[in-house]
Amino acid sequence: MPNTHLPLTTDRRMTALKRLLLPVTVAAATCCLPALSTAESVPALTVEARRAADSLIAMIKGELVQALETSGPLKGIVVCKYSVPELTSAMSRRTGWKVSRVSLRTRNAALGVPDAWEQAALLRFEERATRGEKADGMEVAEIVEEPAGRFFRYLRALPAEPVCATCHGPPATLSEAVKAQLAAEYPFDRGAAHDPGLVRGAVTVKRPLNP
Repeated sequence: MPNTHLPLTTDRRMTALKRLLLPVTVAAATCCLPALSTAESVPALTVEARRAADSLIAMIKGELVQALETSGPLKGIVVCKYSVPELTSAMSRRTGWKVSRVSLRTRNAALGVPDAWEQAALLRFEERATRGEKADGMEVAEIVEEPAGRFFRYLRALPAEPVCATCHGPPATLSEAVKAQLAAEYPFDRGAAHDPGLVRGAVTVKRPLNP
């Protein structure tokens, strides 16, 4: 029986990373843009951040769907815990930006806790979703001044899709095997009980700008 508690093989992982990083090569080459006025720079920076987020989302979804179809939800949990952080880290290294996934209800507290700017944006996303706006396509972008310097910040909402319900749905709908695996992998899990269509989390991009 294959060991589903290991991350993807090295060959498959490298293939996934190559497929992920090719669309953002151009964006990476321009990671040190000169500081421009907010009005001039935010639209262009948003296009590049959106491209990176779209590529990451597509790759994560592809890896997750493949794992669910070939090995079931237990392998999906392994992919989310081990392979997805590898993909986001590779994106960050390639672009020179901080790229990650965050949520107000984190499953992996070591990686997914939002900072103050991300928390505020996620709360606004949730408010919009509860008023009936579709989470898919929600985004926010701005240039901010922080103690560490000047940054472009971007957040793209991740809606709770049907494929997410296998591991992120209400506890009553999760199988006993999934519950046991989640308890073992994430003892402080807060990532369940997401309603379909609402905001499950977001992809965040933090890009340093010249002073």
